[in-house]
Amino acid sequence: MKPDAAPTHRYTGEVVYLFAYDIAYEMGRDPIPQLLGAPITPYSVDTSRRSPRHLLFYQPRSARLPAQERTGPNGPMRMEREIKILPIGALSVRFRVPFAVDRLEDLVAFHDLQFASGSLHEEARKLAEQARTELAPHILRPIERIPDEEAYTVFCLHGPLPSTPGSPQPHLRGEAWLETHRRSVAALLTQESDASRLSRQEAFESTSRHLSYYEDDLIVIDWDAALLIDEPAEWEESLYVLELANLQLAELEAYDRLLDASLERTYRDLSVSVRGRRQLLRDLRELRIDMARFSDELSNISKFFGDWHVARLYEMTAARFHLGDWHRSVNDKLRTVGELHEMLKHDQSNRWMLALEIAVVVLFIIDVVMLLSGPKK
Repeated sequence: MKPDAAPTHRYTGEVVYLFAYDIAYEMGRDPIPQLLGAPITPYSVDTSRRSPRHLLFYQPRSARLPAQERTGPNGPMRMEREIKILPIGALSVRFRVPFAVDRLEDLVAFHDLQFASGSLHEEARKLAEQARTELAPHILRPIERIPDEEAYTVFCLHGPLPSTPGSPQPHLRGEAWLETHRRSVAALLTQESDASRLSRQEAFESTSRHLSYYEDDLIVIDWDAALLIDEPAEWEESLYVLELANLQLAELEAYDRLLDASLERTYRDLSVSVRGRRQLLRDLRELRIDMARFSDELSNISKFFGDWHVARLYEMTAARFHLGDWHRSVNDKLRTVGELHEMLKHDQSNRWMLALEIAVVVLFIIDVVMLLSGPKK
């Protein structure tokens, strides 16, 4: 592996923090005028790259909150805040903070951002709790306690990166820059302050999933963080894909936990009385309906296929997040729920058939007794 090139300029841009929370079974369909004092508007993405004439993007409801002043690793900073509301009962909290550093390794301190009032994770959770409290009249079957967030960090660098003095090209090619900075990029994504400690294998693994559209843009996707190099006007499209994939992961984890609890309760209650089994049968039927609705809603929020670059970016992100494995796990457990539901239905049908057969035998015996004990002519 080639050694990282010496820095020739300062890296500037923004760190975008994405926090996904599952707060309820689903959101109501009634309009919500505002959230935490900010108006709610449909979120939209503008694309400048080649895209279909009729581009389809899912548009969640979004509230942009007033920016706040904070003190970060490099001094005072302005932090922008935004909340997105999704009908599957989820919230996405987004923070944006600017940076200007000499080396990529200097950005490692931005992974777990700390303020005088606490960590960014604590602030995100507090904001999600406030939003859930205000949204209480608009949500169906809220959960008792918000689980741990699914967090993701995106380091957005202003691009294109300038080339070295004397170079015939005014800008660096994104993929060529990655080859000479692979170890530093891997250290940033894996939160390692010393890039030299990373093995060659880990450096390649952490940066193996990358994508470029033009020669001078680049996005590198890892499990916990991503690096995006592009013009600021082009950031939003990629950020939106990463945000949706992060939300899908949070919801799949939430429903996986729900199915685990439901299956454990079902196995425990299989020996209950007939009346209890009727309730169990109803619960399993409702769960199957809920999961079918959830699967449809979850798939609906990623219906932006048609923009080929965005589709490739989503597929790469879904592969890194193992969304396919999560989907298979949820579907396997849902199949088990379906088998238990069918077994209980079959058992219930057998009980009814046995009861009917007993009733027929009793009626036949009564009829015979009445014939034998009736008055003789």
